[in-house]
Amino acid sequence: MRFLIRTFFRGVRLILTPFMLIGERVSRPRGIERDPAEQARVDEQTRALALYHFPACPFCIKARRAMQRLSLDIELRNAQAAGPWREELQNDGGRLQVPCLRIEEDDGSVRWLYESDAIIRYLRDRFDPEQAGQTPATDAPPRS
Repeated sequence: MRFLIRTFFRGVRLILTPFMLIGERVSRPRGIERDPAEQARVDEQTRALALYHFPACPFCIKARRAMQRLSLDIELRNAQAAGPWREELQNDGGRLQVPCLRIEEDDGSVRWLYESDAIIRYLRDRFDPEQAGQTPATDAPPRS
């Protein structure tokens, strides 16, 4: 029974993968336009970031679309097949889960951020000019 279920889902994945990748390419969001000096500053900051992903993972697609919207040049590391990126994600990150954003901090330490929503929130807070200077919203009522 387990073999049939596994075979069924592999077949579904085999059929859906090309459509997901084509859909991502066709519906690519328009990126933020920054002045060249500002974009160079952002590009310098993104050198400390790397996104471990699987090409057809819906959550990875969601994270990559956010990167495109924010015009971020973050290194993509395909961890789907056996290889150095998969091993690094497993050994250094602690788990084989994608998407995962590897963040090299200014002090040289490395932080691994999992979950697409957390990754997108981090990228928006750090690189979205509309978010700059805003404090995070809370559900608590204002104090008087």
